[in-house]
Amino acid sequence: MKNSGNSWIKCIDCRKGMSKITTHSVSLILTDPPYFLDGMDDNWDTQRIKSRQKKGVIGGLPVGMKFDKAQGQNLYRFLKPIAEQWFRIIKPGGFVLCFSHPRLSHRASLAIEDAGFEIRDMLAWRYEGQAKAFKQDHFVRKRNLPSDEKERIIQALGGRKTPQLKPQMELIILAQSPREGTFVDNWLQYQTGLIDVSDPVVEKDRFPGTVIPVSKPREKFGHIAAKPVSLLRHLIRIFSVEGSIVCDPFAGSGSTGIAAHKEEREFIGFEIDNEMADIANNRILMGKN
Repeated sequence: MKNSGNSWIKCIDCRKGMSKITTHSVSLILTDPPYFLDGMDDNWDTQRIKSRQKKGVIGGLPVGMKFDKAQGQNLYRFLKPIAEQWFRIIKPGGFVLCFSHPRLSHRASLAIEDAGFEIRDMLAWRYEGQAKAFKQDHFVRKRNLPSDEKERIIQALGGRKTPQLKPQMELIILAQSPREGTFVDNWLQYQTGLIDVSDPVVEKDRFPGTVIPVSKPREKFGHIAAKPVSLLRHLIRIFSVEGSIVCDPFAGSGSTGIAAHKEEREFIGFEIDNEMADIANNRILMGKN
């Protein structure tokens, strides 16, 4: 499967799109699938999520606070057959870098591992987030209690908030397809399985680490989970070689495609939302970041 015209991102469900990709043709899968939190699941609808979202709140709850064991189970069931497609299209020794919410990253890791990959590490994109914990004073004052009793409860709570520390990281699962032979043998055959740390994009004067500090992007191009292009370039440069194919099955606003082209890689992306796919292809065409 190759790109045609100026369309690098196909507006199609990735489960259908990836079936057309040649086996063992992709060197790196770099993607940010739905987190299965607060409506961000396999029924993802950008406009619906935006309409429900206030600052730090989705559907009346603090972001990430709707606890339900089914979220992790549903994520696993959704991601495992997709990861099986990744396993088919990726070259031996090729890498998967999969963003995941910290609370459900274990389910995503299991899905990827059960599809055949080796879980190699867990990276962390470090940024400065906004505190999202909620005080309980408002909820206490809504109770049908005498005023003095409400104030007594508020004093007893002592300003305590919902259990959410200030978010400062997003996890990235690092997985690898099993090699054929030794590291050297696999590299000579497929140019995968080894990493290049000679010229990192982030913190150029340091050996690349598992914690990668990059500020959140100011412009999100209509996508609530946009990732910074510099972070994606950093990962692409380390985990793939020039001229190889990078695939993003959940391409969103196209940041992975921009990063891949800036790093002189080929790119295949899929995005089920028609509006987002148009935005992504236009961004890649114009080279915006």
